[in-house]
Amino acid sequence: MGFLLPINFPFSINKMMKIAINSLSYSKENIVFLKKLFEMLSYYKVEIIIEKKLFDILSKENVLASKTILSFDEESGLNDVNFFFSIGGDGTLLDSITFVREKQIPILGINTGRLGFLATTTKENIEKTLIDIFAGNFNVEERILIRLNSDDNLFGKANFALNDFSILKRDASSMIVVHTYLNGEFLNSYWADGILVSTPTGSTAYSLSCGGPVVFPNSNNFVISPVCPHNLNVRPIVVNADSEISFKIEGRSKNYQVTLDSRSKIVKNTVKLSILKENFTAKIITTPEYNYLNTLRTKLSWGSDIRN
Repeated sequence: MGFLLPINFPFSINKMMKIAINSLSYSKENIVFLKKLFEMLSYYKVEIIIEKKLFDILSKENVLASKTILSFDEESGLNDVNFFFSIGGDGTLLDSITFVREKQIPILGINTGRLGFLATTTKENIEKTLIDIFAGNFNVEERILIRLNSDDNLFGKANFALNDFSILKRDASSMIVVHTYLNGEFLNSYWADGILVSTPTGSTAYSLSCGGPVVFPNSNNFVISPVCPHNLNVRPIVVNADSEISFKIEGRSKNYQVTLDSRSKIVKNTVKLSILKENFTAKIITTPEYNYLNTLRTKLSWGSDIRN
């Protein structure tokens, strides 16, 4: 089948497991990888369930040979799932979080994209990764999430984010003023294109491009960063994630954009918004080969100088 197991493989093949799979990439290369992954999981006698859109595409490609492969959507199908495999880039992993939600199923990010900062393994290393997972040779990192409270219930059940929350002006409209409060106490009025609140996980994403610091994933902090501020003496700040951060918006426009990770809504400036730490966490699987410091150095090209 194109893959090998060690002679003393410790996993009991009789132990049935259930794994959910999500991917936003439907390229031929990714479909070939998925087919290989299904073959490996079939050998382990794993029950596989696939996100509905991906399931329909793979069905047309005749990739799903096993009748035991089922589908799931946002509302159903993740009962008794042991692991959730996110196959693609960072966007796929952020999308996967919206399926898992409060179920807190451990998620394995398999990078088949470009940067893949959130992924903890690669498609080239998948055989060794599976061996480690089924042998119990892995860790689960808990990542805090941002929860958005709004009087319009803007994002329904997916009112949380792994990376960041933002309030942004729309298109080419003039800057907005974001009056920001920390636990009800006035913090600052940001004259800017918007404001961003990042989790430690999201500190290496949009927050980084706004001048924010890199924060280790296991930290209990949020980073508040203005987006293109008019006052150059305003800088990102780090606050305790147990704080409540609330906002009032002023501007010439009556509407602005609110985002949670890759999801966005256009809202009126009268909508009340506040964010807190979510009551549940995202559980990210890491294997012995994964090292966060090495990820920082390689993904951010630290030390990319001929003298190093």
